[in-house]
Amino acid sequence: MRRILNRGVGVSLLMLALGACGRSAPTASLAAAGGDHPGGDTAGIDLRCDDAAYPSAQWTSCEAQNYAKILEAPVEEAANPAFVTRWIEQSAANQFDYTARDLDDPSWLLASSPLLTALLNTPPSELAQTLQDRIAAIQADPTAAISLPLNAPLVPLCSTWSLQCTGDPYRYPQVAGADGRFYTEEAEVVPIVFYDDGCARLSGHVWLPKNAPADARLPTIVIDNGSIQAPETLYWWAAQLLVRNGYMVMTYDPRGQGRSDWQTPSGGQGGNIDTSVFVTGLVNAIDFLHSTPSQPYPENQTCAGRYPTAVTGYNPYFDRIDRDRLGVAGHSAGAFGASIVQGLGADGAAPWFGKLDAHNPVKVIVAWDALAVGDPGAPLSEGYAAVPRVPALSLMSEYVSPAGSSATSIATTAAPYLTPPDPDDHLLAYQAFADAGVPVFAITIAGATHFDFSLLPTFPASSWCPQLVNGACSGGWGLPLIEHYTLAWFDRWLKKPGEAGYADADARLLDDDGPQGRLKMSWHFHSARDYPARGGREERCNNLRRGCTAS
Repeated sequence: MRRILNRGVGVSLLMLALGACGRSAPTASLAAAGGDHPGGDTAGIDLRCDDAAYPSAQWTSCEAQNYAKILEAPVEEAANPAFVTRWIEQSAANQFDYTARDLDDPSWLLASSPLLTALLNTPPSELAQTLQDRIAAIQADPTAAISLPLNAPLVPLCSTWSLQCTGDPYRYPQVAGADGRFYTEEAEVVPIVFYDDGCARLSGHVWLPKNAPADARLPTIVIDNGSIQAPETLYWWAAQLLVRNGYMVMTYDPRGQGRSDWQTPSGGQGGNIDTSVFVTGLVNAIDFLHSTPSQPYPENQTCAGRYPTAVTGYNPYFDRIDRDRLGVAGHSAGAFGASIVQGLGADGAAPWFGKLDAHNPVKVIVAWDALAVGDPGAPLSEGYAAVPRVPALSLMSEYVSPAGSSATSIATTAAPYLTPPDPDDHLLAYQAFADAGVPVFAITIAGATHFDFSLLPTFPASSWCPQLVNGACSGGWGLPLIEHYTLAWFDRWLKKPGEAGYADADARLLDDDGPQGRLKMSWHFHSARDYPARGGREERCNNLRRGCTAS
């Protein structure tokens, strides 16, 4: 798994370079299945690509059409002046908001270092003595030498939430469209700042459905970002989706990401330098979510006084949570974090180390590219092993994906397949969960990339904003499938009778012939499920695209 995670990191770096190069190509006109399939009844999907012999002209043609989907998003964005204008406007607004924050609280910036400030304000005649005093202080406490935030407009990458880091530019309060009105009509969204266990400041939001009954205790979801170029803004599509369907949501930037601190006061790193923060930070986030006035978030107390920044003492909506109904969604390195955290406390895994729950409270996870497992005898990052414990959905892409185990190079995974890959290569984690008797569902999306889950304008991905409806992006290829199964999986394991989404969760998960079903599933890699429906029937299928009937 360490190799898979590192491969994902390299893929992200590679695609940053590709995005900067501005590659473009015509949009594919045919579906990845090998033909044009409009919505509606898709029971008779075209399996010619699945059955195409290799090598053959047909197999090569199918792969060319499939691969062309990765440029649908950048092409449609560039061709839509309204999208480009809205993106530029929001990028500038985000840059302004970032600057205003740092002017209001300069401790977020490197230039605010107490050491630097003291030296600049010291008269020349006293400078030698001041330096001696500082050296003595550093000798007494070595961490004083590096007690700097090291934050700057480009560090962490995406700290401004501008340019590509804006994400979907229509999902902001400034927009008159449906996803902009969301903030006044459908949700209460509160910004938060809290310390992680290394005293780095983490920036985030808590999202509450506005129209939920005042006495309702809601299921909750924490979203764990991907790495490098993935601030929380890229996952606001998921926050809006879940809030609209009755969930409280917490989004945040892990250490080294977005608007959170690049490092701890003692020099502890984040992001891809120390990938364990996608595990430890997620546990910290769960602690914050479960904090109350009588049980304040503990790391804020431990780290009090590190910075003048005002932190949020506890979850502002603490009284609206059902603590027995917690789910986690994570992308890329965040999917790795979710995979590890769900298993904490299980046999062969590290113990649960949250401070406000005696036992692991996570009940279900969704891993966006991709679910991870690990042999307890071969521990993963910082001694953590991903041990199957709770129901898991793995949604995966075909291109630029850290899923699977093959030794295919990064360059090849960013390019068309030249030979057929192992069709079961994306089912390794799935099989480990199934063998452990833990409910699991795994889907690889045809023609999708790693960035179908994080909506970065200009980055290679299948269509996600082909048209604007009521001032919001609508339609697309990979994203509607991701939304469909993410919501249905959480509804299956977290909703109660009488709540929206409870009654038809299984029907949505089993809608193989619907518009988000097997039509959009990869013909390179098998998609599969092994979980019990609420009626008690075991739903098992090792190749969903071929079609599955009763178990």
